[in-house]
Amino acid sequence: MGPGVSFRSLTVVGIGLVGGSLAAAAKRSGEPPLVRGVDVDQETCSFAMEHGIVDEALSPDQALGEGWFGSDATDLVVLATPARGVVAWLERLADAGYQGVVTDVASTKGAIVETARRYAGGGYSFVGGHPMAGSELSGIAAADPDLFSGAYYVLTPTEDTDMEAYRKIHRFAVSLGARVISIDAAIHDEAVAVVSHIPHVAAAALVQLANRHAGENAEILRLAAGGFKDTTRIAAGSPDLWTGICLDNANAVASGAEELAEELLSFATSVRSGDAGALRAFLEQAAEVRRSLPARWVADADALSELVIPITDRPGMVSAVTTAVGRAGCNIEDIEIDHQSEDTALLRLLLTEEGDREGLMASLEADGFAPRMRRLRG
Repeated sequence: MGPGVSFRSLTVVGIGLVGGSLAAAAKRSGEPPLVRGVDVDQETCSFAMEHGIVDEALSPDQALGEGWFGSDATDLVVLATPARGVVAWLERLADAGYQGVVTDVASTKGAIVETARRYAGGGYSFVGGHPMAGSELSGIAAADPDLFSGAYYVLTPTEDTDMEAYRKIHRFAVSLGARVISIDAAIHDEAVAVVSHIPHVAAAALVQLANRHAGENAEILRLAAGGFKDTTRIAAGSPDLWTGICLDNANAVASGAEELAEELLSFATSVRSGDAGALRAFLEQAAEVRRSLPARWVADADALSELVIPITDRPGMVSAVTTAVGRAGCNIEDIEIDHQSEDTALLRLLLTEEGDREGLMASLEADGFAPRMRRLRG
């Protein structure tokens, strides 16, 4: 686990695989916060209580009736429902007068960020989030406190994001063992369509292809070992969940599916024409890119750099900086806001070794910042 959890209490709405895993990870920290769970399924609530995943659990109506979302009833609310449920809960929290910090774990961000904008400055502080971790399993019984260890955890701050809320959510995500990056919400939705949503669709298509060829002779599916099972593992995920995800990110998913179809058609053309050179180039490039992907991320403490940026304490500062960091391919290991006066602060970011640091410095300077960077090595 990373640094201690940055909240004394948190309430997780939707205690399935991701929400339950997040609650379990928070409970396992050195100084665990009070963790409450909210779910529409009573059996889920009972399981979470019996297994120590949460301290208390109620249905949504019961939780609202008990004042769990009053102005200062909990430090953090984590919305771990599908995207459409997050939008509904953002409105509920505003109606309840909640004044704390809110984040989510949905894999699409467009509608969520737009909804949160309507309440910026008048109630709770929202920081969009998406842990890039999951399983073909679902439900509270599959909850795993190690689910986020070494995984990317995306934050999507905007110009309305409160700096202190962002810092707390960043620290919270790091405490789960995750690697935090910050990007624009629209860029996030385009990216996850390619690296998360389309792979699920492709896996489902492969299973459908094999099933269609099996026909009445199921023996062909018995040959589906090794590579086929590894490639199609994610196709076993919840159909209801993935239907919602694809519709919530419809344009990006549809475009990604069309691009994938173009890649496959190009490959088929090369095969039919016997173009060995084109086939080899296609497969060689894919193999090279695949081999370059890290098996698991571990921070190299000797290669960390500290980036210090004087800022004015107003909305949009954190978003501007963290978005620039994301564009440069750099990754934030830790973040701290050192207030110098009522209106000024030093934003300190600890960066890992990846990315174009020179490009990042140039970008920040072009945006009007005066950044300073130093290596921590030695």
